[in-house]
Amino acid sequence: MGGGSNGPTTVRKRVEVESATRKRAKDGSAFARCEECSKDVPIALISFHNCSLDAKIKMNLEAQVVENPTETKTKSAPKNKEKTTEPKAKRENKPKNPNAPKRPLTAFFVFMDDFRQTFKAANPDCKSVSIVAKEGGEKWKSMTDEEKKPYQDKAVELKVAYEKALKSNTDADDNVNDEDEVLEKEVKEEIEDEE
Repeated sequence: MGGGSNGPTTVRKRVEVESATRKRAKDGSAFARCEECSKDVPIALISFHNCSLDAKIKMNLEAQVVENPTETKTKSAPKNKEKTTEPKAKRENKPKNPNAPKRPLTAFFVFMDDFRQTFKAANPDCKSVSIVAKEGGEKWKSMTDEEKKPYQDKAVELKVAYEKALKSNTDADDNVNDEDEVLEKEVKEEIEDEE
């Protein structure tokens, strides 16, 4: 029940050190004093100690603190006021065109349309969408490029039809926008004439 160690205790070897340059902690670990930064550094980590880097960082931080105390006070005060008085402006999304055509199906989704029908015919009792999706994904991965070719061709046809519909839709929208701009100008002119 006690907190003792399970195995035999190992005795640490102590290296004789000069008392002037090295110190020992209560647990027996040895430390050496760095001559440049006057820090006690563990002997095991002395090769990783880079006091010149630490000294540069300290000097840079102290220089920033000495040079910029007034700047930080003046900058922080307006920021707090802005945060409390004005809410953040929400980014406006582009308005979606309700008449725009839907994006075309990819080859995988064209395949899944056919696969769902065949899977439902073979397994009428299976109602789980996730099982159908998993089976379809596994079958798609196992198919060769020749087997995928008809689905990829169909996807290309759908994409071409989509691009054609999109182009005709944007042309129609441009004409509508031009008409709207003309109407807006006429209304503005009428308002100015009345005033």
